Amino acid sequence: MSEGLYHYIGKAWRKPSKEILRKRMTEWRKSSVFTRLEKPLRLDKARALGYKDKKGFVIIRVRIKRGGHKRPRPNKGRRSKRLTIRKNLKMNYKWIAEQRVAKKYKNLEVLNSYIIGKDGINYFYDIILVDPQRPEIKNDKTINWICNPSNKNRVFRGLTSSAKKSRGLRSNSKKKKKKQNIRWSMKSRF
Repeated sequence: MSEGLYHYIGKAWRKPSKEILRKRMTEWRKSSVFTRLEKPLRLDKARALGYKDKKGFVIIRVRIKRGGHKRPRPNKGRRSKRLTIRKNLKMNYKWIAEQRVAKKYKNLEVLNSYIIGKDGINYFYDIILVDPQRPEIKNDKTINWICNPSNKNRVFRGLTSSAKKSRGLRSNSKKKKKKQNIRWSMKSRF
């Protein structure tokens, strides 16, 4: 496909038809939490994130509940410090969605993800997964880096794009160079 076609697909997604989205989301709400798809819904976004239409690439649509993440108040004796129920969510919803899909599909690795919609109750994401055992993936020079053992369970170690954003590791040219080096570890973050 030409680059012009992806441009127009992206342009159409900037102002999608509300009626079509509403119909889709009512169907998505009724479907299961994890739904395997034949093709990505946003082809331009998926291609930009590394998706290829070949064996070894899998697209999963996932549904995540929106809203506060208040924990239930303990009903047994605790120290007053441990009674807290107002805790901030340190992970963004996209990262949570990627982790849930990775737990469900253990033989696949999460490559990337993108949002496809939200309503009053849920967020909907398309997650791009790769099967590192397939010969098509092992022989493809652009994606075979994911077959290395060092890239195993990368979503749980905060190595996906949404995880890095949530951890504050996106480089910004406006920041001073001194401040760019101030990074926190995963253990100190949670």
